Amino acid sequence: MKKGAWMKLSFAAAIGIMFSGCACAGTSTVMHPLLPSGPDPWVTQRDGVYYYTSTQGDHIALRKTTDMTHLADAMPVVVWRPPAQGPNSHSIWAPELHFLDGKWYLYYSASDKAHDDDAHRHVGVLENASPDPTQGQWIDKGMLKTHLAGIDGTVFDHHGKRYFVYSAYVGDHSDLIIAPMINPWTLGEPQVDIARPTYAWEMQGGRKILEAPEFIEGPQGQVFLTYSASACWSDGYSLGLLSAAPNADLLAPASWRKSPIQALASSPARGFYAPGHNGFFKSADGEDWIIFHANGGPDWKCTARRAPYIMPFTWKTSGEPDFGK
Repeated sequence: MKKGAWMKLSFAAAIGIMFSGCACAGTSTVMHPLLPSGPDPWVTQRDGVYYYTSTQGDHIALRKTTDMTHLADAMPVVVWRPPAQGPNSHSIWAPELHFLDGKWYLYYSASDKAHDDDAHRHVGVLENASPDPTQGQWIDKGMLKTHLAGIDGTVFDHHGKRYFVYSAYVGDHSDLIIAPMINPWTLGEPQVDIARPTYAWEMQGGRKILEAPEFIEGPQGQVFLTYSASACWSDGYSLGLLSAAPNADLLAPASWRKSPIQALASSPARGFYAPGHNGFFKSADGEDWIIFHANGGPDWKCTARRAPYIMPFTWKTSGEPDFGK
């Protein structure tokens, strides 16, 4: 999607993002979601095809489209349902689709139906050798052997190495843990805590939470991890940002710098509240986009009313991603 096309589609409300007034400084932009519901949304693009998924709770479904503006027209395909019992039998959250080493992988959070609590939440992996992830057979590769219980696992490659990052339950708070990967379903050592809640905006809603880490590489080679901060039922839920230098040791906590301010927060002017659990994807012509869920009004809490929003973003002269005010 080119930026010129974006403007034309906005006025047609093709993806529900409408501009009021002239395109001048200070003009408010009211955004509307792609779908009426879609907590923890994720998009990946390969060969001009966009694949979308989000939390469904009791299964994983994919939507496939060549035009994100018509995502609602793409019928969801259920690609996996959990077993009747076991460690990945319940609370299927936050699926992410990745193409790694010539195969598709789905990473997802799950719990044991017999013990649906934080102490029994882990990240599982599914594998599919089909060129089209909406087809073929998904093979259960088991749960990743993390040292701590946790959720919201993500995977990224950097300088020829592969890393896994997730949100771990550590006492009364949730921290971000990084580990090297031996293969797409096996973690190596060490597993390192690189961030914990320290700012007031990371402790809203009565919880101290860093979750849903997501990787993007900056144009100057820096490594960035966005994350969702605070409890999802609070309008203070927002995106934070970690950064590391291009050649930093990503397994060293000292390599990571946490921004003291939010990267994306509730915006009544743009019509969304409690933005969080984002993902990044490139359009077919190489533009950078962010997808995130948010509520359409204040105090909507943490329910299925959380819906997926997308917008293009730019980069600051410092090399950091710029999601607007």
